Amino acid sequence: MQTDHSSTLNIPDKLFFRIGEVARITELKPYVLRYWESEFPILKPGKSRTGQRLYKRADLDTVLEIKCLLRDRKFTIKGARAELLRLRRARTQAAEADETVRLGPEVVDEPSVSAADDALPDPELRQRADRQREALSSVRDALQELRSDLQDFRSQF
Repeated sequence: MQTDHSSTLNIPDKLFFRIGEVARITELKPYVLRYWESEFPILKPGKSRTGQRLYKRADLDTVLEIKCLLRDRKFTIKGARAELLRLRRARTQAAEADETVRLGPEVVDEPSVSAADDALPDPELRQRADRQREALSSVRDALQELRSDLQDFRSQF
């Protein structure tokens, strides 16, 4: 749904849009956009040094999504807010499923020691391999923690 309307519109290829540009592209008044910012927590454009609202492309897509829900599908604001949350969760779950398919099953907690490591004749090489294994283990733990934090962050939207 996110790209239904945006694919038929002529949206410039740029990083940021001012409120007037968003109003022109979406055919909405600037006061409507400002009101929607207060009603939809997901819609949070940044501000320039001069205080001008700067909408990212994702914000513009969200505005188009809200417009579709309110105007075309006749949702109430409360209903549109709930539907946006449901859609975001569904997209997050789909992205996580794609990531699982792409990356494969979870990494086993304890790395296995190969027979080749046991066969290392030099104790110094064996110690070096052990240090590398420990370093990789700590990197894996940090990445798993980061992944968990990102999933928690995504669930807020």
